[in-house]
Amino acid sequence: MKKKILLLLTLTLFLQNGFTQTEEHDRKMKWWREARFGMFIHWGPYSILGGVYNDYLQRVGGTEWIMNRCKIPVKEYQEITKTFNPVKYDAEAWVKMAKDAGMKYLVITAKHHDGFALFKTKASKYNIVDFTPYGKDVLDALAKACRKHDMKLGFYYSQIQDWNNPGGTTGRRTMDQGWPNPKANEIDEYTQAHNGSWDPLQQTATRKEYFNNIAIPQIKELLTNYGDIAIFFWDTPTGMTEEYAKKINDLFKDYPHIITNDRLIRGSKKYTGDYKTPEQIIPTVKQLDGTDWETNMTLNDSWGYKKRGCVWKTSETLILNLVDIVSKGGNYLLNIAPDGEGGIPEINYHRLKEIGNWMKKYGESIYETERVKTSQPMWGRCTQKIVGNKTYVYLHVIDWPEDQQLLFRLYEKAISAKLLHNGQTLKFKNTHDGIYIDLPKYAPDKYVSVIKVEFDKQLPRFKIRPMNQSNYEIVDADKESQKK
Repeated sequence: MKKKILLLLTLTLFLQNGFTQTEEHDRKMKWWREARFGMFIHWGPYSILGGVYNDYLQRVGGTEWIMNRCKIPVKEYQEITKTFNPVKYDAEAWVKMAKDAGMKYLVITAKHHDGFALFKTKASKYNIVDFTPYGKDVLDALAKACRKHDMKLGFYYSQIQDWNNPGGTTGRRTMDQGWPNPKANEIDEYTQAHNGSWDPLQQTATRKEYFNNIAIPQIKELLTNYGDIAIFFWDTPTGMTEEYAKKINDLFKDYPHIITNDRLIRGSKKYTGDYKTPEQIIPTVKQLDGTDWETNMTLNDSWGYKKRGCVWKTSETLILNLVDIVSKGGNYLLNIAPDGEGGIPEINYHRLKEIGNWMKKYGESIYETERVKTSQPMWGRCTQKIVGNKTYVYLHVIDWPEDQQLLFRLYEKAISAKLLHNGQTLKFKNTHDGIYIDLPKYAPDKYVSVIKVEFDKQLPRFKIRPMNQSNYEIVDADKESQKK
């Protein structure tokens, strides 16, 4: 009998603790789930080159990989870095641009794979304060601007891949992805024999030395020197071990509010992070597994600044992406790429302004919304928001019906329907087919028009599940980089 009571007590405590942990996690994720839209910024010395080396445009992938794909020697890349003087950098203008676009948080590459730190660090002289004529900590200015404009700030940090600080992983790429170097075969043989490294200087420290002397100290600096940080975005964890992951994870015990992504380490049951990160793709409904997720995507065809040969996504595509992602319960992290002087190409402003104009009218249908328990309609997408005992469902109509009647196949009784952009009341009928809504002849918006439908009850909701080891595929221009 005593054993049974003890077992029941243990089970009760386990369930209570599990429930408490779930509640705590939900509180932690609340702002992020409500925000839905954020800005990614890729910026560093690679922005000087803009994807061009020896007058050749890098052949494959984002320009932030130019040091690796073109196999630029460490010392040569460092000489390029010494000219990094972003005199046009304006932290407040960047934050205001994000805010005007309707974005609620911002994530910047504090250190990308080239090893260059956009912040003052004691762990390596290879940073913007000690190594460049600019001599100022750009993250400090950005953190202050984010606080001023109520923008959440996150840091991208390449935790184990590093091409300048010796001992980091190097992520082998073949020379045909960079430029037609006459010694391409010789270089490829060397990188094959040296775990991807193309410069002996990259091999002058061990992985353990790199991790203990560079990664851990820099992560500590980022956690302590810039105020309230909201997000840490890890990347390319090839070579990460449970031991290294634990050391990083332990640093965050004093910062339980910080949200982290799923790329700290792959295949670990312990260190899954808080959300998944499909890259350059939007999962299908069948691929969704109920966990938190965020698509990170570029405005054009490169994460880093690209001088020539850009292919830009249209404003319509970007808005449709946002609607599609949010309708499936995800967040949209959209990247911009400043140039080597810290200037932002005008087309970035134009695209974000177009999104911002749409969000000013329809942001209500994006922020604080979630998936609707119904199949995806052929005419568009839908989201819902529960407020008290009422539910508001937002119908994002992409293909405006020519017969001026829209059927929403949700088998609940609506109490009102109206156009969101001007509040015009729409006639509707609750039937066994669903809800028929009478529409004006012409769509009020050239991209996506939104109808707000009210229900006098709480509609069913999708439960957000705990993270697991299953990850979305990361899409890049070559098969090898999909394994990063």
